[in-house]
Amino acid sequence: MEDKLEKKIKKFIKKNLKWIIVFLCLIYFIEITEDVYEKEIMTKDIIGYKIISSFMSDYITPVAKFITFFGSAIILVLFALILFIIFKNKKIGFSIFLNLGIIGILNQILKRIVQRPRPSELRLTDASGYSFPSGHSMASAAFYGFLIYLIYKKVENKKIRNILIAILSILILLIGASRIYLGVHYTSDVLAGFLISISYLMIYTNIIDDFIGTSSKKGE
Repeated sequence: MEDKLEKKIKKFIKKNLKWIIVFLCLIYFIEITEDVYEKEIMTKDIIGYKIISSFMSDYITPVAKFITFFGSAIILVLFALILFIIFKNKKIGFSIFLNLGIIGILNQILKRIVQRPRPSELRLTDASGYSFPSGHSMASAAFYGFLIYLIYKKVENKKIRNILIAILSILILLIGASRIYLGVHYTSDVLAGFLISISYLMIYTNIIDDFIGTSSKKGE
């Protein structure tokens, strides 16, 4: 009886893993948002900044500014334009632009709802607007995350596929870390940006899958 129940649970999790991840990410995002409303700076914000700022030096700061540039609106739009030109399948190019537009609008809506001020101490670069959730973290996770999805679906060479996915995954994490390092976002801003983008991407890829022809892992 227990074996049958265990098999059913495993089967359910495997079948609905995507939606379980969406649910968990949204729950944690809501939890962080509630904490932001209750107290301006949380324990995770202090701990996160202490860990990342421990690497602070005259050598690391220019690197952090360079990395954070890859999550800016200008560079993401530029990359989207280049990819639109490169891809023979214009539906994929369109889906990249659409993804970027949706996540940008969603970020601005959330920022205006929460209206959290940015950190005011030890800011190493200029930044305007509200702090929560981090626009750079949210946009980079959605943009590069969607590229990871396309690479996983379209690149048949396993070695090249894994290398590209690893590079983009590390880039996403570094962009988030750079926002904390530069003092323009709290740790919770970055975490929230990642969480909402992960849950959003799960839904977006599920909707766009048939349109762009990524139902199978065969190349174009």
